[in-house]
Amino acid sequence: MSSASTTSRPRGPGELGEFLRSRRDAFRPEDAGVVGYGLRRVPGLRREELAQLAGVSVAYYTRLEQGLSLTASDGVLDALARALQLRDDERSHLLALARPQAGRRRRAPRPEQPTPGGLALLDAMPGVPAVILGRRSDVLAWNPLGHALFAGHLDIASPADPATRPNLTRMMFLDPHTRDLYRNWDAEAVLVVSSLRFVAAQHPDDRALAELVGELSMRSATFATLWSRHTVELCSRGVKQLHHPEIGDLDTHYQALHLPGADGQRLLTHTVVPGSSSADALRLLQESILAPSVPRQSRHAAGLASN
Repeated sequence: MSSASTTSRPRGPGELGEFLRSRRDAFRPEDAGVVGYGLRRVPGLRREELAQLAGVSVAYYTRLEQGLSLTASDGVLDALARALQLRDDERSHLLALARPQAGRRRRAPRPEQPTPGGLALLDAMPGVPAVILGRRSDVLAWNPLGHALFAGHLDIASPADPATRPNLTRMMFLDPHTRDLYRNWDAEAVLVVSSLRFVAAQHPDDRALAELVGELSMRSATFATLWSRHTVELCSRGVKQLHHPEIGDLDTHYQALHLPGADGQRLLTHTVVPGSSSADALRLLQESILAPSVPRQSRHAAGLASN
């Protein structure tokens, strides 16, 4: 795309067709029992093969993919989702793209604030690295151990100011420290973009989110490439392979808890296997925070209170 205004749109009339095309290209015909015939000039399923699997006409599916038809019934969408063997998060993304909300204008950015319940959870787990993320992947709060593990080079109070608070996606692509932190950065980058694309379809009127996508598309060729793939995935748990500048390599098991009463806010916790080298490394990091020469900072001293 040639301009920031075009690139920055979280979605548009062509998003549905582009997503269908990306899933069709990524689909292995043999997974649906499609017998190969002739020379395949394109990856994945042919349009006629997907139309047959979904029980719709080739002409109708072609119009849908090319953006010439912007409406599809729930039955057709369900059939396409089954034919493409979409995961639940991909199915939700498909439905969001197919249900444009007429008349809605993008809202002016409204700074998110961590909920009191989320902040209380941070206080309750001083020995577990924890971070609260907003729906745009802004860091809304972190406990001292979460800050030390993921962004010790930044001011611990930075999440308190919406104008300067860190953004996980921006850090992933533009911050050298964050890039060096992940031993498998390429895989982590895919997950971050896939999650952001899912959120963008759920909130097409979020101007701040659109501006973030536009900024990263202009400043990072890797982000722009990953965004163009239309991959969506919500990861609620997994393993992070880290290389910390102070404590070396460690693996953490993360869980993402969606906070009630907050639109898309998540509490990310990171634990380690007891008795492992990762546990030893994390203990060293915690001891460095609690050392007498380094005064312990409470959540409120770190500027993470909600008011």
